[in-house]
Amino acid sequence: MTRYLTPEGLEKLKKELDYLKNVKRKEIAKRIKHTAAFGDLKENAAYDEAKEAQGFLEGRISELREIISTAKLIKENNKGEIQVGSTVLLNSGNEKEEFQIVDPNEADIANNKISYQSPLGKIILGKTKGSKVMLKTPSGQIEYKILEIK
Repeated sequence: MTRYLTPEGLEKLKKELDYLKNVKRKEIAKRIKHTAAFGDLKENAAYDEAKEAQGFLEGRISELREIISTAKLIKENNKGEIQVGSTVLLNSGNEKEEFQIVDPNEADIANNKISYQSPLGKIILGKTKGSKVMLKTPSGQIEYKILEIK
């Protein structure tokens, strides 16, 4: 599956992969060795826990390798429409909000990065400046006007 990432998002994933491979793997290997010395491995909860942590770690490393190998960097938007990587300024009533549209792996609402797969991301993709969209929420509909696309 292709992932559309910003250069910053790709770099963040590469750093995480490097940390997991070069730091966390060694920590878990030490933990396994240490807990194996406790005796009978059949009834050694600490050893089982360390092996389980190793499995999760290797799974995440595999996932990161896959994402990085299939990632496509987001190109500059020349069409004037919202795409993955666009930063948009929206108006809803009296409030203005700015978001960057990103891959789900980069989504971080605290830093105004929303996934293109989120409800708002889905309805604004492909739209142009001046367009209006309606977002259905549990508390009612919210109308957004697209003020700016960067």
